[in-house]
Parts: sequence; structure tokens; C-alpha cells
Amino acid sequence: MKKIALLMLIIAVSFCSGYAFRAGWKPNPTARMKRATGIGGIFFKCKDSKKVREWYQTHLGLQTNAYGAVFEWRQGADTNKKGFTQWSPFKESTKYFEPGTRDFMINYRVADLSTLVADLRKNGITILDTIETYDYGKFVHILDVEGNKVELWEPYDDKYEEMGLKMGAITTK
Repeated sequence: MKKIALLMLIIAVSFCSGYAFRAGWKPNPTARMKRATGIGGIFFKCKDSKKVREWYQTHLGLQTNAYGAVFEWRQGADTNKKGFTQWSPFKESTKYFEPGTRDFMINYRVADLSTLVADLRKNGITILDTIETYDYGKFVHILDVEGNKVELWEPYDDKYEEMGLKMGAITTK
């Protein structure tokens, strides 16, 4: 009987201690905020972007267009929804990657660009421009810790697909 009473007392104290501890704990809102949700695009410099697009189409089967290629995939949370990743070779002389000094730039898909930019700004991250909104999403550029220019994209996938269809672009699946 004493063992059961002692066990019940331990369980009750553990429960109350956990409840008291948890009641004073406040979650960090940015800890659960979605940040990057995937790769939105890979951009790189090359000597002859047209030749590179043609090579990838011929040898790796990419469905290329004037901008590169678009990879189509299904979203994990809802497989009825499509997602897209852009692949784009740029002319070697492009200034688009500046002030970054690398020959590449990565575009990350994000869920809530405005909230993310505000949080990044609070944390001293260099925001290179203002958020620009297009039919197919919102964009902004930042610098990472090594000075690489990074593009953030809050996509509107339905509009992005619609735009591609109007251009006659075929996605690589």
C-alpha cells in the first residue's frame, strides 16, 4: 500500500512540476516559423548560355526554353499541388549576381516572405532590395554570411504554371 501511495505522489509531483514549468515557458515564434521550404532555382554563369541549354536538353533531356528549364514536382504536404524549381544558365557577364562574387546564385522557396524579411532584418542580415511582387510570386535578395547573393521567392505556383503554359514552356518532370 505504501508503494502505491508513494508512486501516486511521485506521479502527481511530476505532473504538477511539468505543468508549472511549462506554464512559464513561452515559445520563440521564429523557431517554428517556416523559413526556406525548398530550392526555388539554381542560377549559374557560363560562357555561352544558349549552348549550355542545348547541351543539357540533348544529353540530359531537360526541357529548355530561353530562361533555362523548369522542374515540376508535387508538394509533399498536398500531392495535388505542383511545385516548380527553375534552372537557369546566365551569361558570364551578367551583373544579376552582384554584389555577390560567385558564379552561382541559389533561389530558395519560402512560405511568408514579409515575415521572414522582417526577422532577418532584426537579426542584422543584409537585405539588398525591397520585396518585389509579380503575378507568380514575391522576391527579395539577401547576402549570406560569406557575401553570396541569395534570392528568396514566395511562389504562387498556380500563376507560375499558368505563365509557363502561356509561353509554351514544357516542364522537366
